[in-house]
Amino acid sequence: MTSTIAFIGKSGSGKTTLAKAFLKLIKSNFQNSPILMIDNDLTLELSDSFGIKTRNTIYGVKSGKHEYKTGIPEGMSKQEYIEWALEDIVVEIDENVDMLASWFVTPKDCNCPSTKLMRDSLLKFISRYEFVIFDCEYDLKYLNLLVDCPIDEAIIVSRADKKSIALSAKIAESSRKYAYDGQLGVILNKIKKEELNNATELLNSFELNLLGYLERFENIEKQDVKDIIEIIYSRMNLPQIER
Repeated sequence: MTSTIAFIGKSGSGKTTLAKAFLKLIKSNFQNSPILMIDNDLTLELSDSFGIKTRNTIYGVKSGKHEYKTGIPEGMSKQEYIEWALEDIVVEIDENVDMLASWFVTPKDCNCPSTKLMRDSLLKFISRYEFVIFDCEYDLKYLNLLVDCPIDEAIIVSRADKKSIALSAKIAESSRKYAYDGQLGVILNKIKKEELNNATELLNSFELNLLGYLERFENIEKQDVKDIIEIIYSRMNLPQIER
């Protein structure tokens, strides 16, 4: 069974950094589990952070602009071609860890047959992995345009100021219908300890669930971050780490 995690929020909030932190945690604690990272952000920051060329995207396949590693096999149906093309653009970034980048996605009201075929192929592709981590564009709506799959954990990454938390409430509102029965919560990033009480009150006023927070330090120790991420993970609607 596949467990899915989606990081959402405004640009610059720290989504990509946290997506990679949770990847590291999952990889170290579920060592034989295949993991798929999907870059659903238009900036392709997650892909860039792993040194992946932006031309290797789902959009490139749909637009016919992808440069395939080998010649396209003959005699394939359209469905078989898209499934083959996904295999061509997936990138192995570590042992048991793969990456796909989407870039532009097509609106659901598009009548292009390849749009539905791509969504169906992506669902099939995703089902091969035990964990799938999405680095998303703002909210879950853009991800849902790419692939309509259950999201077990939708995480809004936010700063602690009033404006950011109010924006997180809007992101939560637009994302809930795509989260199905999964959990939707907030991680406050780069917060000062003196901001926590006010930020918590604000989150409560918007009925937002605080999963955890990372403080703002000049020289935060990597072990401290690992411990914090483990605590946050333990509160999530995901397979839990055995102790």
